[in-house]
Amino acid sequence: MKHLNSAVKMLATAGASALIMATAMIKPMEGVQYTPYTDVAGVQTVCYGHTGKDIISDKVYSQAECDELLESDLAAVKRMVDPMIHVDIPETTRAALYSFTFNVGIGSFSRSTLLKLLNKGEWHAACDQLKRWVYAAGKPWKGLMNRRAIEREVCLMQS
Repeated sequence: MKHLNSAVKMLATAGASALIMATAMIKPMEGVQYTPYTDVAGVQTVCYGHTGKDIISDKVYSQAECDELLESDLAAVKRMVDPMIHVDIPETTRAALYSFTFNVGIGSFSRSTLLKLLNKGEWHAACDQLKRWVYAAGKPWKGLMNRRAIEREVCLMQS
């Protein structure tokens, strides 16, 4: 599990919730940027990967605001993802799916082979699908390859 950061391992061992583990995964993977920028896919972004029409272009966001945006974004991801999962899965798998969906969007997750396999009970095959989602603007992206490797390890952690 060389790709996993120690915080996520400790949280999983301690029985932390999927949201707490997803937050611990996303923060170092996204990094924090207090001023809005355009990401590699051409999307205006701020803080820990927050996107949306509520971004104020010339604003410098505080750490507290960035933490609030991530918490709100992940709560929305949880509300949308949980009803789509029709099988019992460990919190680590759920955390990986929250991180993945936070990154690719609910539409992509809802139409994914990953979700179809998961709901057929093919948990390992579903987690393996994460390795396919490494493209930004039509090109393989090293940062996404690293992220998906981490998400896959967390997805399979309790297998």
